[in-house]
Amino acid sequence: MLMAWSRRKSVDTITHHEAGRSLKRTLSWPHLMALGIGCIIGTGIYTLTGVGAGIAGPAVILSFAVAGLVCACAALLYAELATLMPAAGSAYTYTYAVIGEALAWIVGWSLILEYAVGCATVAVGWSGYLGGMLRASGIDLPIEIMAGPHMGGIVNLPAVCISLAITAMLVAGTRESATLNIALVLIKIVALSIFVIFAMPAFDATKLDPFMPFGFMANEMDGQTKGVMAAAAIVFFAYFGFDAVSTSAEEAKDPGRDLVIGIIGSLALCTVIYMLVAAVAVGAVPFTEFSASPEPLAFILRTLGFPYLGVAIGIAAIIALPSVILGLLYGQSRIFFVMARDGLLPHHLSVVHATRGTPVIVTVITGSAIAVVSGFFRLDEIAALANSGTLLAFIAVAACTMILRIRRPDLKRIYSTPLIWVVGPLTIAGCLFLFISLPLITMLRFVAWNGVGFAIYLAYGQFKSRLALAAK
Repeated sequence: MLMAWSRRKSVDTITHHEAGRSLKRTLSWPHLMALGIGCIIGTGIYTLTGVGAGIAGPAVILSFAVAGLVCACAALLYAELATLMPAAGSAYTYTYAVIGEALAWIVGWSLILEYAVGCATVAVGWSGYLGGMLRASGIDLPIEIMAGPHMGGIVNLPAVCISLAITAMLVAGTRESATLNIALVLIKIVALSIFVIFAMPAFDATKLDPFMPFGFMANEMDGQTKGVMAAAAIVFFAYFGFDAVSTSAEEAKDPGRDLVIGIIGSLALCTVIYMLVAAVAVGAVPFTEFSASPEPLAFILRTLGFPYLGVAIGIAAIIALPSVILGLLYGQSRIFFVMARDGLLPHHLSVVHATRGTPVIVTVITGSAIAVVSGFFRLDEIAALANSGTLLAFIAVAACTMILRIRRPDLKRIYSTPLIWVVGPLTIAGCLFLFISLPLITMLRFVAWNGVGFAIYLAYGQFKSRLALAAK
């Protein structure tokens, strides 16, 4: 049984697939970089700036830096493996080829959690921006169609509609969706630039004192987990979108060049933007004033006497946040697709459309499931689960990179992670540090989710995987 769980795919043949089950190579580096930026810059920067400030105070700047540093190390490792194994599936695929089937399933199951919860959370956040904008315009839609049962409504219809609309875009074609995504990314960058330009003149260093009111380590205060590391574990949600770029490896025209630029470039640019926006925010208005606002950037601009710019930020969020949903739903559907292609999920789900070159069936199933979750379920208490799934994926990628350096030094590496024996362990240590900084209930829910997932593997995947069937 243990030997069966350690079955591995061959690194040398990992890009060889059955006829009709290979994705079409249609993406170049601008598409991949826009996919990464579009997925990273979203609800995180628009809302987590306030949430993080409430947990860490002005030191939320450090929280973004810590989270960014861990992600930067992970991005270097992702770039090496993505160019070495340019196949869809991201950390799941790498783990399957390097460590074994059982752990690959756990990583894939965790990635499903990451993308599903993240995507539904952004859809609900988009619905909130839309509702606020409509109310400001004198249009007050009934609560029954603007919120789920937990909020006194029946269904969050806008969240359902935006999830299904993005699903339809992805079904239409990956390149078409990625091209539209570039335009949406530009809108978000312009909106954040406007915030920095108009809020920066109000920057006052005295508002940063005390800089670290809740300390550095995560600690309990008044029933809440606070501190720089506690905030870092939360704002980490704002970064993990670059993982979606690695899932596109099989659709990149020139993986050796495009993936490196897409992964490292998108993360580097977004880290600079995040730290700049956070620094301007806490220096322009005391963090205690905007930390509870669901739209902190718009709140700050209104406080500084720019109400119309605050409205503009809200409009930009409504127009551009769908790019985050697109990136997350894209990543989710590709993880499902590859797991089905490997037989760990029903194999017929991995059929690719003959002309569009996209996994239509699994995309429709994934999008519909996310629409249901965003429309009916409570998300505020489980959103941090997305972070836990990502942290496990990053640990797996670091481990796989180091193992391959020892086991297969002969492999031709188009891109090699610099200082691998520093970057690899630092990534693992950083991820473990962030994980234990999460609330205890989040860690317990993560264990429960993977317990359910592993039961599914024991009952189905270990017997139906392509490797298991080939061994018979």
